Amino acid sequence: MTRLKKKYVEDVAPALMKKFGYKSVMQIPKLEKIVINVGCGDARDNVKALDAVVRDITAIAGQKAVITKARKSVANFKLREGMPVGVKVTLRHDKMWEFLDKLFNVALPRVRDFHGISANSFDGRGNYALGVKEQLIFPEIDYDKIEKIRGMDIAICTTAKTDEEARELLSLLGAPFVQA
Repeated sequence: MTRLKKKYVEDVAPALMKKFGYKSVMQIPKLEKIVINVGCGDARDNVKALDAVVRDITAIAGQKAVITKARKSVANFKLREGMPVGVKVTLRHDKMWEFLDKLFNVALPRVRDFHGISANSFDGRGNYALGVKEQLIFPEIDYDKIEKIRGMDIAICTTAKTDEEARELLSLLGAPFVQA
């Protein structure tokens, strides 16, 4: 069992049960999945760019990333339906817990001028999304081997019904939210 999952089972779940007064343990919010997405607009000109992004995201997530393709053609972007436009990976179970632990305790503190992540980025249904400006904050990425600095979107999906429950879940797990 990973360190963060052990913390969830032993500390976080009982605290949430007590705070929100759930009748059943099945009502306690838990992490469902984490989706990491990288848009790669220059993939239509440079095929090698996508390979580098797949390599980086696979190293960060510990799981093979898949290439996403355009759903519809957009003339202004010189984009045709089916062209590769990005990379994504969906993490569940132990890999999800390991990634979240690494994100909160290693990667985010390495961000320049880091004061915390916004507590307002919830979607109204208990899911949290954040953007990272560069992949260099992760320890798996070697500075000399990257061609271009790329950002990524990280979506943390929970089973929480409200944003308040999800915020409490993530803060108990160690999310570095900005103190208002």
